[in-house]
Amino acid sequence: MSHDNKLYQELLKQKDEITRQRKEIIESMEYACLIQTALLPQPSLIRKTLHDNFVLYLPKDIISGDFYWISEQEENILFTAGDCTGHGVPGALMSILGITSLNEIVSEVDNLKANRILNKLREKIMKSLHQTGQANESKDGMDIAFCIYNKKTKELQYSGANNPLYYIRQNILYEIKPDKMPIGVSGIEEKSFRNNVVKMKKGDVLYIFTDGFPDQFGGPKGKKFKYKPFKNLLLEIHNKNMKEQREILVSSFSEWKMDIEQVDDVLVIGVRID
Repeated sequence: MSHDNKLYQELLKQKDEITRQRKEIIESMEYACLIQTALLPQPSLIRKTLHDNFVLYLPKDIISGDFYWISEQEENILFTAGDCTGHGVPGALMSILGITSLNEIVSEVDNLKANRILNKLREKIMKSLHQTGQANESKDGMDIAFCIYNKKTKELQYSGANNPLYYIRQNILYEIKPDKMPIGVSGIEEKSFRNNVVKMKKGDVLYIFTDGFPDQFGGPKGKKFKYKPFKNLLLEIHNKNMKEQREILVSSFSEWKMDIEQVDDVLVIGVRID
């Protein structure tokens, strides 16, 4: 066998090995996706609790660092959109920590306050990751919009870690700004999260989301979509039914992105108050 032929055979062997390893990695991620999907709220629970709603969930990779979570506690519906550090495997591991931590916290607390739950979530995440504020430790964590809606009083509590809440009433979009600190260790003083309370009205449409949609590069100049056009898009579509809103958001995202790679996980949740 000539030297060239030996080299060719070796390259073929390496190619086969890379293909095999890639297949194994994808199969592992697909299995991890099944586990992650099982931990997310099932469609039947979403319909039962949030009624008129949509969930737009577009992972960048097979598994996602974005997550959503719902729990019903008597007259209260608790729901959240979270964005963990990173995407893919690291983000997915953080999302599982977020979901399991929220389940534990809600089973333990008596007085349901959105900011109280975020304060406890921050404590739990920092404890789980052994974060004490030292310079050399991980800065992993999450940004989150957390809501509690009381079906009887129509009061909505919102508390946010870097992620805002939008709601539209009579064709006007209102924004409740989040606290500028994450769930996890940060370089700023750890204060209590604020609790914002809004009396909702029938027909109001509220949106919580992660930054994946507004941060996506695309369009004719390859720039970010940004938040102002995102607000305008929601204003344009908010009177349509929720299924149609979701479809328009998906097509708008795809048209903006064109053939540019998706830069982050995308999550948008819309709820119409009945």
